[in-house]
Amino acid sequence: MRKYFGTDGIRRIANTELTPELVYKVAKAGAYVLSKHTEHAPTILIGRDTRLSGTLIESAMVSGFLSYGANVKLLGVIPTPAVAYLTKKLKADAGVVISASHNTYEFNGIKYFSNKGMKIPDSLEEEIEEVMESGKIQELSAVNNKIGVSEYRQDLQEEYIYFFRKNFEDELENLLTKNFKVAIDTANGATSEVAEKVFKTLKIPHEIINNKPDGININENCGSTHLENLKEYVIKNKFSLGLAYDGDGDRCLAIDEKGNEIDGDKIMAIIANHLKQKGKLQKDTIVATVMSNLGLHKYAENNKLHLLQTKVGDRYVLEKMLEEGYNLGGEQSGHVILLDYNPTGDGILTSLMLIQSILEQNKTASEAASIIKLYPQILVNAKVDNNKKYDYETDKEIQEAIKKLEKEFAGNGRVLIRPSGTEPLIRVMIEGENQEEITKKANEIAKLIEQKLK
Repeated sequence: MRKYFGTDGIRRIANTELTPELVYKVAKAGAYVLSKHTEHAPTILIGRDTRLSGTLIESAMVSGFLSYGANVKLLGVIPTPAVAYLTKKLKADAGVVISASHNTYEFNGIKYFSNKGMKIPDSLEEEIEEVMESGKIQELSAVNNKIGVSEYRQDLQEEYIYFFRKNFEDELENLLTKNFKVAIDTANGATSEVAEKVFKTLKIPHEIINNKPDGININENCGSTHLENLKEYVIKNKFSLGLAYDGDGDRCLAIDEKGNEIDGDKIMAIIANHLKQKGKLQKDTIVATVMSNLGLHKYAENNKLHLLQTKVGDRYVLEKMLEEGYNLGGEQSGHVILLDYNPTGDGILTSLMLIQSILEQNKTASEAASIIKLYPQILVNAKVDNNKKYDYETDKEIQEAIKKLEKEFAGNGRVLIRPSGTEPLIRVMIEGENQEEITKKANEIAKLIEQKLK
């Protein structure tokens, strides 16, 4: 069981749980683990989102890296995928993002990226924790001329903007019309500045909302976790499409011209359709997690596509993609990985690919999204004894109830039981054709699990 790292790096309340002292140790141990096979002083890039605590965590991180002897390039406020892209492009030894993604401002977090621009695997996070806890960290101090130096490199944002220009300018120039206009919600986060520059560079008619970060308004009733304002804005101002990013810019959800949500599953279906028509969908396959909607399964089945599933977490989606040579994958939450471009979820990249897919089909956003029908879904948490979270797998009564329900669905519904990685909870997710029915069934199974495993 890991002590610090969760499913997406370290994430805690800043300055009480994620203290400068802890951050310093994470930096020192991380620099050692990620560069121990190199014979040169490592170079590490650091980017952050707009949280009030960002510079505090950044300062502690820089101190840890410099103390180890690593050199640091400070990118300032920049999306997570930009750090991944620049780490690989500049051949740096590692990249770090200081962000708590979609969480509220009092949280902050640390995500490490390898020199290939990918989130580091569980095994390396475990190794970093071992170094932190071993006492060995005291030995990792550079002396004299071996101490590292840092420099501000906010200018590298332009490299990230050029990446989009290089890949989309020619295509979009021939597709865009003055009637096609998008609304963009940057969640007062890491994309607040760069999204405006990208869309201006590509001459996409647009308006941006929630791009005035003040340190505490990141994700506050805005962005991909709060779509209500964007829906209203799109309808009221008659936009062709609404785009919503999360705090660190690695997710994108969308709103069609009628105010309907286009979630990650729908986005993947639209892009898969686009790529397949162009002969660019590797092995005609989408990689998704077990949480993806049954509708995505049906869409794949009806369109002669393969859908592969992984456990929850975009890192596991990426691992499967790399392992078997696929180029499209993602999560219902809006993490979409387009491996031909960047080895991590990228909100701006996803939105540009979505725009291109819609325009090339000469359809409205709602027409493009109509290729997939999502099933009603309900998620209920069952409170259990933390030591019994996995006992549902062997409990005869629970398993019989699940099998009975699956038989009733006859292929038009799904039951997914998943223990929480951090809390004494078992999550009961059910999909089916009738919202009222699945809500009733989910509560029944959750109640049974609580009775048996408390």
